[in-house]
Amino acid sequence: MEASSSSKFLLSDFASGSPFIPSKYIRPVGDRPELDGVENSGEGAIPVIDLSGLNGPHRHKVVTEIGMACKNAGFFKVKKHGIPKEVLHRMLHASKAFFHLPESARLKNYSDDPTKSTRLSTSFNIATEKLSSWRDYLRLHCHPIEAFINEWPSQPPSFKQAAADYASHVRCLTLLLLSAISESLSMKSGYLERALGRHAQHMAINYYPKCPQPDLTYGLPGHKDPNVITILMQDGVSGLQVMRDGKWVSVEAKAGELVVNVGDQLQVLSNGRYKSVLHRAVVNKDLERLSVPTFYCPGPETVVEAAEELVDKEHPRLYKKFTYEDYTDKFWKGGLRMESCLDLFRESE
Repeated sequence: MEASSSSKFLLSDFASGSPFIPSKYIRPVGDRPELDGVENSGEGAIPVIDLSGLNGPHRHKVVTEIGMACKNAGFFKVKKHGIPKEVLHRMLHASKAFFHLPESARLKNYSDDPTKSTRLSTSFNIATEKLSSWRDYLRLHCHPIEAFINEWPSQPPSFKQAAADYASHVRCLTLLLLSAISESLSMKSGYLERALGRHAQHMAINYYPKCPQPDLTYGLPGHKDPNVITILMQDGVSGLQVMRDGKWVSVEAKAGELVVNVGDQLQVLSNGRYKSVLHRAVVNKDLERLSVPTFYCPGPETVVEAAEELVDKEHPRLYKKFTYEDYTDKFWKGGLRMESCLDLFRESE
């Protein structure tokens, strides 16, 4: 469905002004954030890895750190990652400017069709979900950039260039990480890059307006990412939380740091050595929040399966092979849920 300018399709266009949230956003008792029970990540709870050593004599040490983070945490933060601070700043600035455009300008990009390569929407998948999430988002396909940039919003004027610069830098960082993760699995550095077939790169710009009752709803409920790895830029407002040892932990990131997490496809390609981890977004009564995750994916026709070298008596094959298109179809139709779609593809005992 495409939006007309008279429709209030977006959360941000009706969220302000009321001390209460609409009933469709209210989670049932037992499925609420319980914000008082969330732990602060503090030092050491989420690994922080300095990537500057990947291109020098300390590469093996950094590769080992990345492998341990993928195995034990599923989430880690990176610094000295090679993306200039001004590129990060311009992306955040242009993204906030987009969501502060007049309603009529933003709605030119609206669609609730999840197959569209560029679209503005709300919540997660309004066609299938029963409860809504306190989020608007702009989703962009980014690789190759020249195939999609003409679809991207033309307002604000800085948006296309800022998004293209950021997407290009993030792709370089992603390929660097994929080579390191491949080596951490004792595979050749090109293993994951080849396994993805025709690469795909998607970016979501998540906008979480101020919420008068943040204890009753989510920006996004607990879920696991369906892709290979995700690289997240945050704007400094707290909101991301990760499940660690049965407890929710807040993930803060210092200025310039990016957050990386293992997705479902890396769990398959590592034959279960690395785990995709539950995470969620909570919202704030006093501050709006913006985050920019980049999802790196196989091509839709790519057959995803672990390499034979990663299968042995101690590590039997855990998942049947499948195409990424089949996987994402089930993911979008199923909606965000605590159980991973991977359970649908497990090998029989």
